[in-house]
Amino acid sequence: IYAWTIDFFGLQNGDRFKLLYEGQFVDSVTLGVDRILAASFNNEGKTYYAIPFKQDGKEDYFDEEGNSLRKAFLKAPLRFSHMSSRFSNSRFHPILKIRRPHHGVDYAASTGTPVHAIGDGKVIAAGYIGQSGNRVKIRHNSIYTTAYGHLSRYGKGIHTGVMVTQGQVIGYVGKTGLATGPHLDFRFYKYGKAVDPLKIKAPSVAPVKQENRVLYDSVSSVMIELLNTIQ
Repeated sequence: IYAWTIDFFGLQNGDRFKLLYEGQFVDSVTLGVDRILAASFNNEGKTYYAIPFKQDGKEDYFDEEGNSLRKAFLKAPLRFSHMSSRFSNSRFHPILKIRRPHHGVDYAASTGTPVHAIGDGKVIAAGYIGQSGNRVKIRHNSIYTTAYGHLSRYGKGIHTGVMVTQGQVIGYVGKTGLATGPHLDFRFYKYGKAVDPLKIKAPSVAPVKQENRVLYDSVSSVMIELLNTIQ
């Protein structure tokens, strides 16, 4: 529900969540959560509500303003241990021993860690690219493109020209090319120009339609009130 809104690899002490959910039981034995009816997640002091609502035959989760929680891109392309390098116009290269631009974010992770496409798109390049090593480049639309470098190997069926979906494994962390250790060099391009991936605000998917707002507002207000009764 919150994969597009909250970076779960950067949670803070004090973050918390509340859920209203349906459970499945056989007699008195629980089989687990069946469906989440509403949720709130407090991350770094800000509360994010999630209310399920069905329109056009599909159920999705929306915030209290009726905006979809599902974004065009995931917050991060993999489960990483830490960021070993950030976007910079003058980074000291650990191997070349010179300062030069590093227009991406390096995520340190163990070799073989799965790397996911942050959004739907078309693989426009998959191959060995010099210092970037094994790299996959995905065009998401006419505006955004992402690239994933230093991969140890590619995901199943990944090659130039194939279509991928959000969350699909496109490769695995490695240290091919010019790298001191295993990590993912993740790059984000807007209109062909490299931009800081950490500063991208992903566009939202369609909100609750105007003709459905009265119904949605009545549902969400009840659910939020119930959530707020949970201590």
